[in-house]
Amino acid sequence: MTFIHDDFMLQNDVAKHLYHDYAKDLPIFDYHCHLDPEQIAEDHQFENLTELWLAGDHYKWRAMRANGVSEDKVTGNASPEEKFEAWAGTAEAAIGNPLFHWTQLELKKYFGIEDLLTSENWKDVYDRANTKLRDEGLTARKLVENSNVAFIGTTDNPTDSLEYHDQIKADDSFDVTVAPSFRPDEAFAIGEEKFTNFLNKLKEVTGKSADSYAELVSLLEERVEYFDERGTLASDHGLTELLYAEATDEEIDTIYVKALAEEDVTKEDKAKYLTRLLTDLSAMYAKRGWIMQIHFGAIRNNNARSFEAIGPDAGFDSINDQTDVAYALNNLLNSMHKNGTLPKTIVYNLNPMYNHIVASTVANFQGNDEGIKGKVQFGAGWWFNDTEQGMLRQMETLADHGLLMHFVGMLTDSRSFVSYPRHDYFRRILCNFVGEQVELGKFPDDEKLLKKLIENVSYNNAIEYFKK
Repeated sequence: MTFIHDDFMLQNDVAKHLYHDYAKDLPIFDYHCHLDPEQIAEDHQFENLTELWLAGDHYKWRAMRANGVSEDKVTGNASPEEKFEAWAGTAEAAIGNPLFHWTQLELKKYFGIEDLLTSENWKDVYDRANTKLRDEGLTARKLVENSNVAFIGTTDNPTDSLEYHDQIKADDSFDVTVAPSFRPDEAFAIGEEKFTNFLNKLKEVTGKSADSYAELVSLLEERVEYFDERGTLASDHGLTELLYAEATDEEIDTIYVKALAEEDVTKEDKAKYLTRLLTDLSAMYAKRGWIMQIHFGAIRNNNARSFEAIGPDAGFDSINDQTDVAYALNNLLNSMHKNGTLPKTIVYNLNPMYNHIVASTVANFQGNDEGIKGKVQFGAGWWFNDTEQGMLRQMETLADHGLLMHFVGMLTDSRSFVSYPRHDYFRRILCNFVGEQVELGKFPDDEKLLKKLIENVSYNNAIEYFKK
């Protein structure tokens, strides 16, 4: 039997039934990823497996460094063959890491290769995959279509032109919906160089200056409307910490002017500014029926030497910790809720220490008159938590505090066009978890109920949740 077989990770009969009969063939609603819309618009043809598999994949880069691979074979100028050989040597050492499973799932899904990738067979695997890439025309669009994807939500800067989204939408030959998502992280980076750079770019795009906080909010709403006209369903916010502090209008104006003058901004200033800006943005999202996503807890670019040489998003990020998570998250959501501006919201924490804090907090703000089920979501295991154990911890904690039946499920959060087996991985883990509970007598062996649970979490909930 090959390693990736039909019942991979399905350890009981109920799990096998639920996966094969209900989960396996459902489409994928990928509401948050980092795919390049230009590559979709232009239907990019990948030159080789190295470009497709290793370019931009900081998960693999991180593992390769741990395997002693020199940087020239990770992000440097080594040949595609040398880089792939280095990755193959790493892949066999990755046993126990989800990369080991993902690698084999992807090889089988897209290339029909069932052999374990090793340092011995790398050239054969490389040649066979490249032949299939070329002969079967596995372009960006073809890979998406082969993955049974119905929707893609990309991640886009507020200053983006979205021209490639317009191009995709105008092309009737591609049936997958690709929508931009509004990611204003740089607007929150007050006191940093990238905040000033963002304001300059915003001026270039809009022709207007943001010389006051009120003007910044006005320009951001202009960009929100621009995104909305192009089909945006969601925003996203990557926050190092969750902070909360109330402030008067005068205080916010003073903090903003101080930042424009490149004066020091204190942590308390940042907390007040973040609170106000996130609350103001939430009102814009709620008005348009958008989902607000909050990712928090990543401490980024920790290796200064490597950051200077390679840049961001290169595999030098890790899990952050902080105090007062419960206070900050409860008060942020409460400030929006009491103003009637709390949109549908998904909260993702990177530090699993906060699972119960997040799950119990989102349960405080579910009430609504629109009949929305699970209006505020405890998001799927993110980044360092999109592992078997991380996914299980998230689902078990969600079930402890809320309603697993209404969970919106998995997302790729990836830059790779061959990452969609992560949805299959998630579905197998979900089905096995539910099957185990049935066999233990903790969940009823009720066909109708279990079918609804699996189909909801795998696909149906996302469809319902992300509609305007």
